[in-house]
Amino acid sequence: MARRARWYLVFLAVLLVAAVGIAVLNRGHRYPPIDPRSYDSDGAHAVVALLEHQGVKVELGTDPAAAANGADTLVLPEPDLLSPAQLRAVAAARHQRLVLIAPGPAALGVLAPGIRAADEAGDAPFAPVRGTQPGCSLPEALRAGSASTGGMLYTSGSRGDGCYQRGHAYPLVRTPSGGGDVIVLGSGRFLRNDELAGDGNASLALGLLGSQPRLTWHLPDYTAPVAEGTPHKSFGDYIPKGWHWALYQLAVAAVLAALWRARRLGPVVSENLPVVVRAAETTEGRARLYRRAKAHGRAAEALRRAAAHRLAPALGVPLQAGAPEPEALCAAVAGRLPERPAADVRALLYGPPPTDDAALLRLADDLDALERQVRNP
Repeated sequence: MARRARWYLVFLAVLLVAAVGIAVLNRGHRYPPIDPRSYDSDGAHAVVALLEHQGVKVELGTDPAAAANGADTLVLPEPDLLSPAQLRAVAAARHQRLVLIAPGPAALGVLAPGIRAADEAGDAPFAPVRGTQPGCSLPEALRAGSASTGGMLYTSGSRGDGCYQRGHAYPLVRTPSGGGDVIVLGSGRFLRNDELAGDGNASLALGLLGSQPRLTWHLPDYTAPVAEGTPHKSFGDYIPKGWHWALYQLAVAAVLAALWRARRLGPVVSENLPVVVRAAETTEGRARLYRRAKAHGRAAEALRRAAAHRLAPALGVPLQAGAPEPEALCAAVAGRLPERPAADVRALLYGPPPTDDAALLRLADDLDALERQVRNP
């Protein structure tokens, strides 16, 4: 049985090593989401292939300023990764259409004035991606019909046209700019390879990106710092404002439920031991614990207390607070045994603790002898 299990373990180890090796070798071939070079499910190579099939010349570039000068349509994923100088260069370039995917306030202020993120206007900043009817006059959206839109939300401004409305904001906004227009997308999920066949995603993608004969797709540098002026958001910034009150109400409800379900501790219930333990075994066990801890003082205190409790009834000394009064007990012992002065009795019953095992044994013998003398004077 052990030999058979060993072979299974060897097989699992080899399989694990192979999986790690494949993952390491393929790590360099992974592309970020919505990358036009990626054939993965979250890539965007399929939409590039469709555009090229329709005669659109698609180019990939890493320099946004140079790409903007030679493009009729420029796609900028993650525009907040661009520096302020790069944003100004893109804004000054001539192009018929600029497509921004998930831009923040810094990029909007330069490339799409008048359009603001929804959270700046007090609305929910995000919306889940799902199929939604356009509800606008944008021709590309009307031809596509329902499409998988969502993500970041924006206000349309006075000149913009918002589509696929969510609340009081939009995941797609078109605004005129110079001789062309700017398309602001809250999410590029409908451009993904695995989403392109759903709803009217392919039609919307081809309409927004294929309206001009030349398209340049910027490849973001994800190692670059975020552009200056872009506020850093915490986790709480992504929670809609109305949900804060709901969280407070849930917390209060949880506290009330805990108080309602709480149980007070009742009186102590005695329970019989499942086995009978001889008193001698308990005494020996406690003595061994005292000896291991070298607790000579604790052991001596226990012996003296027990002796005092046994002597008090024999001498008629009452107990006060569960123990006899020391002076009264010592006087009663001295009265019973004239040859034992009260000072010697007090030193024996209430004296300093012993310092070693031999002194503890002598104390035990002296206490035993004192009890015998009191009971048989």
